[in-house]
Amino acid sequence: MRQIAPLDDKRVISPADMALARKLVGETDLLRLKTIARLHSRGLPPDVSWEDLIQEAFARVLTGARRQPEGVTTIAFLAGVMRSLKAEHWRRFSRGPDYGRTDHDVEPWDPAPDPEHSLNALQELAAIDQLFADDSVALQIIAGLSEGLSAEQIRLASDISKTDYDSARKRMRRILLREGLTSCARR
Repeated sequence: MRQIAPLDDKRVISPADMALARKLVGETDLLRLKTIARLHSRGLPPDVSWEDLIQEAFARVLTGARRQPEGVTTIAFLAGVMRSLKAEHWRRFSRGPDYGRTDHDVEPWDPAPDPEHSLNALQELAAIDQLFADDSVALQIIAGLSEGLSAEQIRLASDISKTDYDSARKRMRRILLREGLTSCARR
């Protein structure tokens, strides 16, 4: 009996290559998406690369897990998928390495901060208060934000013009970035 010869081509086609083959995107669009993926991958956990983001975005589209809405360009849609993946990675990373485990040895997550995180937060707040001690507008904005007020509510309650509010927020962001308190500056 005759045997079938083994396949000589043992390559695995990546989702990006498959998308090119199916003419989902062109070479130029793929270069644009690679640039977008590199931007989205900045600051992600070290086990997530830009290649992972772009491949996962293509995989989700090709498998039908994500469907492109009418009127949205392929580039914009895939960029949105990568942004969503980035947020998903951050949610998983912020919940810790045991998040999602199904074994019963994992204790339930307590939303209350532990003493170390509480102390760090208090020290950061004290540093922020010291940074803006001479800036009354910034202190009013900080007070409003700590109460959960919106920008409009803070401006009305503190009688701050939109221009002064926006200028103070930019000034605050620059100072926080310069001092290495970037997690506060992103909000």
